[in-house]
Amino acid sequence: MRRVETGGPVYYEFEQWVNQPALTQGVFTRLGGVSEAPWSSLNVGALVGDDPAAVERNAALMFDALSLDAERACTVWQVHGTQVVLARERPIDRKWLAQADAIITDIIDLPLNLRFADCVPVLLYDPAHHVLGLAHAGWRGTVGGVVAATLDALREAFGTDPQDVQAGIGPSIGPAHYQVGEEVVEAVRGAFGNTDRLLHRAEDGSAYLDLWACNRLALERAGVRQIEVSGLCTVEHVAEFYSHRAEHGQTGRFGAVMALRGHV
Repeated sequence: MRRVETGGPVYYEFEQWVNQPALTQGVFTRLGGVSEAPWSSLNVGALVGDDPAAVERNAALMFDALSLDAERACTVWQVHGTQVVLARERPIDRKWLAQADAIITDIIDLPLNLRFADCVPVLLYDPAHHVLGLAHAGWRGTVGGVVAATLDALREAFGTDPQDVQAGIGPSIGPAHYQVGEEVVEAVRGAFGNTDRLLHRAEDGSAYLDLWACNRLALERAGVRQIEVSGLCTVEHVAEFYSHRAEHGQTGRFGAVMALRGHV
């Protein structure tokens, strides 16, 4: 990924889309906002105890950094599941579309955004049909199949062929730091058939899960071949990203944003 400094919010963009004028995308850091500690500073999570006015200002700064209209932005109430929502416009009576963990759209200049603090942002773009998807994949969503569900929704709504899809796996907790219990190990085994290369055991027998590898495998099994993995661990880069685990739950949420532009 390429790091972008704007004089305000700092964000990363996937290299594969840097020169793609039909798509705007960014995974934002925690830098360049107005929130005070422990949410400092670009917190866009409204349910973590931060001042709502600061959260609103941070969201405006985030969208402005990408030259997008914050008033049109669509999001969901994230619940660590696999529900996918088709976004056409922002609701008039609330700030979220539904309880879900993925959004798809074919509407030009309609920003999609989700929030993260260790879970995996999965960004999807189908250049053949000029449509996109954005998913939130924690361990529950990963083993539940949120990636496959998002690709299925793109196919049903727009005719997307996974072989055309370009995918980005964004910053999240890395495999060196994501210790999990045996119930998660069994869930991974049940979802993928085995745990080879998806987790490793420490000398004391404790298990560490690789969410990047899991989501890459989910994409590959669905037929996606163009995959960029950021490799940025939120625990190791806590100065730039919020990490629920590293900060013991006292932290904010960083945003991932995608929007379609007109064909060129």
